[in-house]
Amino acid sequence: MDLMTETAALEAFCARAVRSRYITVDTEFIRDRTYWSRLCLVQIADDEEAIAIDPLAPGIDLAPLYALMNAPVLKVFHAARQDIEIFFHKCGRVPAPLFDSQVAAMVCGFGDAASYETLVARLAGASLDKSLRFTDWAKRPLSKRQIEYALADVIHLRKVYEKLSRRVADTKRDTWMAEEMAVLTDPGTYNMDPANAWRRLKTRSRKPRYLSTLRELAAWRETEAQRRDVPRNRILRDDVLADIAAAAPKNEEELTRLRSVTHGQVGRAAYQAILGAVARGLATPEQDAPEPLAEAFDEGRVGPSVELLKVLLKIRCDQHGVASKLVASAADVEAIARDDQADVPALHGWRREVFGEDALKLKHGRIALGADGPSLKVVELGP
Repeated sequence: MDLMTETAALEAFCARAVRSRYITVDTEFIRDRTYWSRLCLVQIADDEEAIAIDPLAPGIDLAPLYALMNAPVLKVFHAARQDIEIFFHKCGRVPAPLFDSQVAAMVCGFGDAASYETLVARLAGASLDKSLRFTDWAKRPLSKRQIEYALADVIHLRKVYEKLSRRVADTKRDTWMAEEMAVLTDPGTYNMDPANAWRRLKTRSRKPRYLSTLRELAAWRETEAQRRDVPRNRILRDDVLADIAAAAPKNEEELTRLRSVTHGQVGRAAYQAILGAVARGLATPEQDAPEPLAEAFDEGRVGPSVELLKVLLKIRCDQHGVASKLVASAADVEAIARDDQADVPALHGWRREVFGEDALKLKHGRIALGADGPSLKVVELGP
């Protein structure tokens, strides 16, 4: 199994693959020292063959690969988000149509955390060798064993896809999968908008001035990290960002007085950019400040409701044979406990049918949870 390193061979393969019913796709990448993932290997299998493409080969043109990703043929990934992010960054479009076997497994009741190895064992009757999972995929040359190891994922993914797609159809959950794939194929899912970077940060403060300043600082850091292609924390660590937003220094003297800054967490060349971000945050009118993120969980106020809702979630997901993690996160459950109108996935679409509607009924005493021998059940209480 050779590594594909020439444009002509890649172009010929893609011309064949585009006529397949579907292709299975996987990537190997590294991201520990960069902002953008560095694509090191692409594995693709169609009906007839499985190949490994070397994006690092001198002179190779990946245009045929990107065209294949944008062609009508179905692309099958497992845990697709990071792979798709790479292709979106490289060619500006999300590969579609798309099938994610990790999502399909949760839809079909394989649990919250069924690994790819588990799916391959249960659905393809094979075992995966994971001894090379810490390989440096950027290092060349790659051995025959490394290439075979990488190709195994897309080879077994064929059978995993065939069986999962049948289960989705047999259980009539095509619309569930369609909703999930709509999220995965939405460019907004992968758009690294610096204006929203502050949302990644954990903050308890709800003060408009602080949030405006934090937003400006986070946007500057995100833009700088993208421009220099380095991890965010190489520009400014999260805790330093929060310290600066809280102190809101107006000049270099006030900035360097902060302990986190004086300990060398901020390069001197960045001082003026940081002070500019702070000034923009302070100048933001209060009505234009960002909306605070969801309130921290108040156990005393909604704790009992949260616990009951978690039990209901398990009951309903067990009954429907779907992973509870896919239906509602812990944060979603807490949001529903606080607010009937919470804008969370669990109160929309198929998730509302499985859990959300009953969650609201339980909150307002229209249903209850009861024991049925060793099992729990939902009891209708009537008007």
